[in-house]
Amino acid sequence: MRAAIYARVSTKDKGQTNENQLRELRDFARRLGYAIYKEYTDQESGGNAERPQFQQLFVDAHQRRFDVVLFWALDRFSREGVTETLNHLQRLTAVGVQFKSFTEQYLDSTGLFRDAIIGFLAAIAKQERVRFSERIKTGQARSSKKPGRPALAPEMIAELRRLRSTGLSFKKIQVATGVPVATMHKYLV
Repeated sequence: MRAAIYARVSTKDKGQTNENQLRELRDFARRLGYAIYKEYTDQESGGNAERPQFQQLFVDAHQRRFDVVLFWALDRFSREGVTETLNHLQRLTAVGVQFKSFTEQYLDSTGLFRDAIIGFLAAIAKQERVRFSERIKTGQARSSKKPGRPALAPEMIAELRRLRSTGLSFKKIQVATGVPVATMHKYLV
């Protein structure tokens, strides 16, 4: 199997390097009998996916340049949160690329429990989406505000109608009243 190695440290300015992770991951690949295709390394926060080498890893994965991604630990791969991290792993799986964590033996889509691991991760991601939706609904129910823009007062609606009847354009009425054009369309069209 051809392996991609991904290593990440958070900062450049505190003397951190990827070298310790890379050394261990190279040995890990050799012990497993994997040929190393390429090493992808980033020196920035894992809190967002806009890391250059992380992005290149996915480009190459989609082109099937390797069969498995090895990483030190899940938090070295991504720290974006449960849903986003699981989505990254599912993106790999969807293109036929497996993954394996060096320090977390249960994060291994290459072994006997491959389907169980992928199913488990998918179930966690689904549950996270459900919880997120429930939190939004609970917050909206608890809020005294209704979602969306507040309704215009009857006096403002009357003023909009009066200004429009004089031939003013929606844009000129917006400048005069501060009411967005889209809102005016709701009341005047």
